[in-house]
Amino acid sequence: MRKLLYALAAVMLLVTQWAQASGPQLRADHPERYTVVKGDTLWDISARFLNNPWYWPEIWHVNPQVSNPHLIFPGDQLALVYIDGQPRLTKVATSDVIRLSPQIRSTPIDTPIPAIPLDAIAGFLTETRIVTADELNGAPYVLEGPDGRLLTGAGDRVYARGKPPATSIGVFRRSNSYVDPETNEFLGLEARAIGKGDVVAESGDVVTVALRRSKEEIRIGDRLLASEDRKITTTFHPSAPAETIDGEMIAVDGGVRNIGQYAVVVLNRGSREGLEPGNVLAVFKAGNVVRDPYTNERVELPAERAGLLMVFQTYEKMSYGLILTASRPLSVGDRVRNP
Repeated sequence: MRKLLYALAAVMLLVTQWAQASGPQLRADHPERYTVVKGDTLWDISARFLNNPWYWPEIWHVNPQVSNPHLIFPGDQLALVYIDGQPRLTKVATSDVIRLSPQIRSTPIDTPIPAIPLDAIAGFLTETRIVTADELNGAPYVLEGPDGRLLTGAGDRVYARGKPPATSIGVFRRSNSYVDPETNEFLGLEARAIGKGDVVAESGDVVTVALRRSKEEIRIGDRLLASEDRKITTTFHPSAPAETIDGEMIAVDGGVRNIGQYAVVVLNRGSREGLEPGNVLAVFKAGNVVRDPYTNERVELPAERAGLLMVFQTYEKMSYGLILTASRPLSVGDRVRNP
């Protein structure tokens, strides 16, 4: 009977620990109040209060007494309060702020803070696209520039062949082709934006395009796709995936060997697996393969958790993520799982 009671107590302890671990965990050194400063991100602020910042949606409390309660601006003051015994973080109404000494009044700027550093991902949100090979191969392509020039840029006109998809077009160059390393399934083709222009004339299947912007020189063979005015979104928030995720980092922007903080990585999991922008995943460093000194067998050591990333752009079969923390250099092939 005593052994049974000990066993039940142990099970209850484990369940309690699991329940605590599966919810928001306040940091031991968390502040009671925090004033948002320029350069802060939602992830930075959440990490000041929580050991597991991806639980931000569960502790954020909308204060109906303040304007724009869903948005946080530099100059806003946040307070940790308890509602029904649970910790909640909320914006403090101006009338609630007690000033104990004279100080400079700060006026919040008009732009709310983003979830993560936008300068690291802006190009992927607004310009880079994932398409099929047929989509890119079937798009009109650049023939040459004026006076037979092979390289052109903003302010020039170029001639292309094919039916224009729209009057406002983007110029794209074929980039990386992604294949799932586990199943060999084709995941998508990356089309990199290098310019924008307008169709100003058509003659048969030859079109004239006036280039109004270019990031680099436009070459023969570059493709024309319909221009999309995609706005950078700052509305995603750190969150845990709703589904169980077990995937892999299959590429990194720039092709560097060691992956560190704020690197953009490609994942072989997408919206069909339940991933959404804002989802946070843990990165597990693959364990070394060692040789057993007695059996001479090759043994792979367990993977170790070594970082966190946030998914910021999803497609059906793949996603882009931003490395938020890395306790050691990461690399392509490391696993990504629920935090």
